[in-house]
Amino acid sequence: MKITQSLGATLLCAAILTLPVSTQAAVPDEPTFATDIAPILYESCVKCHRPGQIAPMSLISYQEVRPWARSIKNKVETRAMPPWHLDRRIGIQSFKNDPSLTDDQIATIVKWVDNGSPQGNVADTPTPPQFAAADSWQIGEPDLVVAFPAYTVPDAGPDIFGDIFADFGLEEDRYITSIQTRPVGDTARQVVHHALSYAVEQDEQGEAMGAGMFLVEYASGKQAEIYPSDSGLLLPGGTKARLSYHLHSIGEETDAVVELGINFLPKGTEPEHIRYSKQLGGSQGKTIGVLDIPAGEVARSDGYTRLNQAARLTMFQPHMHMLGTYQCLELIYPTQPVKAEVVNCARFDYNWHMNYNYEDATAPLVPAGTILHVTTWHDNTAANRANLDPQNWVGSGQRTIDEMGFGWIGWYDMTDEEYEAELSARDEMQRKTDN
Repeated sequence: MKITQSLGATLLCAAILTLPVSTQAAVPDEPTFATDIAPILYESCVKCHRPGQIAPMSLISYQEVRPWARSIKNKVETRAMPPWHLDRRIGIQSFKNDPSLTDDQIATIVKWVDNGSPQGNVADTPTPPQFAAADSWQIGEPDLVVAFPAYTVPDAGPDIFGDIFADFGLEEDRYITSIQTRPVGDTARQVVHHALSYAVEQDEQGEAMGAGMFLVEYASGKQAEIYPSDSGLLLPGGTKARLSYHLHSIGEETDAVVELGINFLPKGTEPEHIRYSKQLGGSQGKTIGVLDIPAGEVARSDGYTRLNQAARLTMFQPHMHMLGTYQCLELIYPTQPVKAEVVNCARFDYNWHMNYNYEDATAPLVPAGTILHVTTWHDNTAANRANLDPQNWVGSGQRTIDEMGFGWIGWYDMTDEEYEAELSARDEMQRKTDN
């Protein structure tokens, strides 16, 4: 297969076309809550910051927002809120599920706080948005909802691992286009460390056989996985749903209830490509590598995975535990001389396992033989506020107090001809942009 010289232009084109663009004409000289701040909060914040939702305070009215003004300034300046931990200085910046604020929106909030947080004319305050139920699906109303049996987690005890089974209720093969795992209720979200969903074959007695085919992973704060329009994942008819869970106690007895929502292509329809998701680039080249994180130190680890076919990457999601702070995804191309590009880097917060679903037009394209290089940093010092005990060495393991480091990568394979055609289309788009 020919490795075109315009390989690097693929990601360069993506970067040029997807730099953050302000949605505001300018930062107002004297912003007020009524005319400038409320619209930002209503668009990007109150989905969570409202009564009955997961955020610790409501930010709908001026009276609710004013006491938190300084804190809001800090959170948006550092881009801790809305949760979106992608490093905006590096790589592709165009994603299907990006909730982050523009630079102008952040500057408006900062100026409003620095000016004393004025309310402005109450009559100019827009009407707060109407929301669906607090536990509504991110993928719209699913075509299929699988409700797994509840598991009672005691108020105290060791981490709990196991499997729960439920019925898909499908007799025929269907192809998944989007999928979401959601713990039901605030306490369920707190006890579910992670949950992996599989489709497993059944024997003649209807019992599940084997580990099954992997469908999707859930961890704290993860959003739905949304596939490109020309791809899907096969869910075989007659299979059973298996939920492989990791639960931990939170000081009160809690029922862990987990649901799986799925949308499909129309019956009888097959996608052009099969979309996969897997743990890749684990530390030391393994899915869960041998991590060595000394007490009081920041440790770096590296993992590598070779892609044997040309591919389009559709999703990047860093995965670590409490000590994880930062991760980068680099592509090392099979060229002479060797060429490598950092696609994305992201900060990491254990409470928000953010998955970054690339826009179709800017998703990374890679030739066969490309190596995915995942670099992970863990902070075992007292400066890491999530660190429970900076005086202890930490290594690899499944428990919450252990560590791991890999990237969840979504992708689909391409033929060499498809890869070359898509690369040519991107080059043409680049030329139009240059002109």
